[in-house]
Amino acid sequence: MSTPNVFLRALEPSDIEALLLLENDTEFWKYANRTEPFSRALLEQYITQQQQDIFEVKQKRFVLTKEDASVLGFVDLFDFEPLHRRAGVGIIIDKKIRGRGFGKKGITLLGDYARTRLNMHCLYANIAAENDFSIKAFKACGYKKLGLKKDWNFYNNDFHDEYLYQKLLT
Repeated sequence: MSTPNVFLRALEPSDIEALLLLENDTEFWKYANRTEPFSRALLEQYITQQQQDIFEVKQKRFVLTKEDASVLGFVDLFDFEPLHRRAGVGIIIDKKIRGRGFGKKGITLLGDYARTRLNMHCLYANIAAENDFSIKAFKACGYKKLGLKKDWNFYNNDFHDEYLYQKLLT
């Protein structure tokens, strides 16, 4: 799957440094319900598990990359429900390049993959109300805001709202 100059590819052992850097950036923890860093060993095990079939493990992560193989970020399907043909979508883009359309391209590529390869009907995203980059990217990709989860997450010593966005693929 690709759009001009941007591709999705499988997670590889050589991605460990980029994965460590992004997953252990404390700025992102609030959106991923994390309170501590991932160890290298745990992320190496995670990369190895990505070789398993999505129907078995109910999740799949892809690397968003350019032609020069530089890692832009990661996109993933989680809570994969093949019976109901739906899954959640997660995305993390290197903060140095946010706002340049790479998130939108990653969401689009993942949606195309889910529709054509997995026969998915519905994708959804849970987005913090203040996460303007994600809201803008998902809206631009045709996701609709369906609901508000009031005071859903607690971080930075306060409660924060979260939106539910959804896109029907068929």
